Amino acid sequence: MELPSSKAKNVREYRRLRAVELFESGMKQAAIARALNVTRGAVSQWLSAYRDKGLEALRYRKITKNPCRLSQEQKDELRKLLALGAEHFGYPGAIWTLSRVRDLILRKFGISYCISNVAVILKKIGWTCQKPVVRATQRDEEASKKWLQEKWPEIKKSR
Repeated sequence: MELPSSKAKNVREYRRLRAVELFESGMKQAAIARALNVTRGAVSQWLSAYRDKGLEALRYRKITKNPCRLSQEQKDELRKLLALGAEHFGYPGAIWTLSRVRDLILRKFGISYCISNVAVILKKIGWTCQKPVVRATQRDEEASKKWLQEKWPEIKKSR
């Protein structure tokens, strides 16, 4: 009789199937965990899945990403809404942050996203995440140039 573990597609699947084989042969969960170099909790989960759904529950399954929950029409509308600017929606300043865009999507479409997914959506609709340049609003450009030309060389030499 051919063992299920001999048809495993990868190491993880092999360990799960081998755990079942060892359990069926009468081995205790703790011993199985030691033999496969995994935790007893992992063995317990695998055996529980096996009891509930059979060997197929332990087989390798390719993980697929969730599709975007915004339709193409909603993405087009989002692009138009973003073009209106953040101030149009009551935010102070014209900068769209990821959290602001996330809030806008939730308010307008009723769909909640985490920050990282908002960045992906923005990329899909042709927007890029920008990091604002931190610069004082009261900065005097002429004084800065003068300082760089006159004072900075002196400071640099003294080092």
